[in-house]
Amino acid sequence: QVQLVESGGGLVQAGGSLRLSCATSGRTFSNYAMGWFRQAPGKEREFVAAISWSGGSTYYADSVKGRFTISRVNAKNTVYLQMNSLKVEDTAVYYCSAKRGIMPTMIPEEYDYWGQGTQVTVSS
Repeated sequence: QVQLVESGGGLVQAGGSLRLSCATSGRTFSNYAMGWFRQAPGKEREFVAAISWSGGSTYYADSVKGRFTISRVNAKNTVYLQMNSLKVEDTAVYYCSAKRGIMPTMIPEEYDYWGQGTQVTVSS
């Protein structure tokens, strides 16, 4: 089992920044690719960003490319999502997820573990 706990969400004005953290425990963190997804009210969960087990490969949704940065520190069992130039449309609950194996995917059903989510609200 892997436990994931997100933190860092909150209310921010458009153009502002937030940094989400996801602390993990349980199995060996470096055995897992990690992803961030988000879900806005009335919408399906969507891919935001993902990172390989080593941190050497990262992937982003087109909607956040150039604004968000995913990173991980295996020694701290933690993955981060730095969000800059936030837009109102970034408002959602953000979820951290873990997938067994080296490489992540953009498909939520392929992830094995999920955190409880953290709310991000961007005001205009």
